[in-house]
Amino acid sequence: MLTVRNLRVRYGRSVSALHGIDLDVPDDGVLAVLGSNGAGKSTLLRAISGTLGLHRGSVVGGEIHYDGKRLDKLDPAAIVRQGIVGVPEGRQIFARMSVAENLRAGGIGARSPTERAAASRRVHELFPVLTDRAGQRAGLLSGGEQQMLAIGRALMSSPRLLLLDEPSLGLAPKIVERISAIIRDIHEQGTAVVLVEQNAVMALGVADHAAVLEVGTLALAAPARELAESEDVQRLYLGGHAESEAEAERQVEAAHEQRAAKRGLSRWSG
Repeated sequence: MLTVRNLRVRYGRSVSALHGIDLDVPDDGVLAVLGSNGAGKSTLLRAISGTLGLHRGSVVGGEIHYDGKRLDKLDPAAIVRQGIVGVPEGRQIFARMSVAENLRAGGIGARSPTERAAASRRVHELFPVLTDRAGQRAGLLSGGEQQMLAIGRALMSSPRLLLLDEPSLGLAPKIVERISAIIRDIHEQGTAVVLVEQNAVMALGVADHAAVLEVGTLALAAPARELAESEDVQRLYLGGHAESEAEAERQVEAAHEQRAAKRGLSRWSG
């Protein structure tokens, strides 16, 4: 679906942020992008979504292609029309607007009233709490509810590719589990996902494929299960000692087994 080749990004005149990144996003999976602060994860999403200019950044080399079309020359609105929608870090909702108004704003770009209605049904099935809170000001929602609203607003335009930047940031573990399950449901309903995360256990449990960025370069790329078993990934992202590493591996493996069981049940039910 999406290919990134030799991508180089700079902020201002002198700050080089990405140095020749190569990545592939399959049209039937979830790609997790891991890395510490400053590794270039958010910059990668900004390059894909065309929003680098809002942060004084620019693509200075390489190409991004989506369904065979050159993407890095398009503006953000045109990229959204191509079916790529992002959810920025920090739950950037319209705090003074109601939940329902936020969702309507997300559906402005829908191609038809029928598509908008279908997207609305999907969002309310994924997030029943948004139905209950429809008339409430968005700024009064809890952190987890605001994250659900931010994702739901993005889904209102029926994207084929969803870009999620740190959706677990600042959330309690139980809410993170809920967000993880929602991401799996979104993918299983036919939307590909690029997930930027520092919570490696959560990300590798959700993802099919994963990549690790280090200071603007691509350090590792492999199936998520393989990266969960990598000593380097365990040391840097899955815990500081053997017991925590083993527990993290068990959590990742359990998440994938749960996904496989759910898919098998769906096929049987069908």
